[in-house]
Amino acid sequence: MDSTQTPGLRLGPATEQPGTPARFLAGRTVLVTGAASGIGRACALGFAGAGARVYVVDRAAEAAKAVAEECGGTALVVDLSDPVAVDGLPEDADIVVNNAGIQHVAPVHDFPPERFQLIQRVMVEAPFRIIRRSLPHMYAQEWGRIINVSSVHGLRASPFKSAYVAAKHALEGLSKVVALEGAPYGVTSNCVNPGYVRTPLVENQIASQSLAHGIPAQDVVEQIMLERSAIKRLIEPDEVAQAALWLCSPHSGYVTGTSLPLDGGWTAH
Repeated sequence: MDSTQTPGLRLGPATEQPGTPARFLAGRTVLVTGAASGIGRACALGFAGAGARVYVVDRAAEAAKAVAEECGGTALVVDLSDPVAVDGLPEDADIVVNNAGIQHVAPVHDFPPERFQLIQRVMVEAPFRIIRRSLPHMYAQEWGRIINVSSVHGLRASPFKSAYVAAKHALEGLSKVVALEGAPYGVTSNCVNPGYVRTPLVENQIASQSLAHGIPAQDVVEQIMLERSAIKRLIEPDEVAQAALWLCSPHSGYVTGTSLPLDGGWTAH
């Protein structure tokens, strides 16, 4: 399911936050992983609209090139499960958005170990490697922003998602350590924690969740995905991108080491 624009939220050149100059990131460079679709695409377009130069990182070559063309950025076709390829990414990003993620739904006793390992490589090791390589540049200029797209599953658990929940919890811990180490150098590190977002990843989960829970696919969104959310709708990618942009705005320099729930009230229970 492709992202659709949410009323009142704009992407691309029109993006502007209330009280913030329209191109407040002019002269900055942002690296966004998983940027070919969903949240990553929304971030790429939003950050470009705020004036940033964008590295569009994804393994989907044609889709990444299309997004790069749309936002005036640079497509970098990289498989984040390959440490050598990750270590070849540029080191000059002022802002890093670790967004890429994959999912596998199965009970722990049936979960393939190789799939568990792959998810940790993509969603924990790759962000670590990217942050590790980006921090010296940020430290040297005494400014930087690390934004880790976590999940409500970085704060809460759900059955059948052992690898994803473990990875997101690990990302939360990594983000906090970077916040503590980066603070003396003007670098902040935060997580954004959306509930279920209207993205291809969520679309692909519906069939898997249907099988795991033994209910019809049409009931998955209502009975499983939105069961714990007070706001009974999926969040849009644009909304997550706007939260990421705010974390880079002049108004958020004192915000670090946090997890920003965008979960429709899920964690209020």
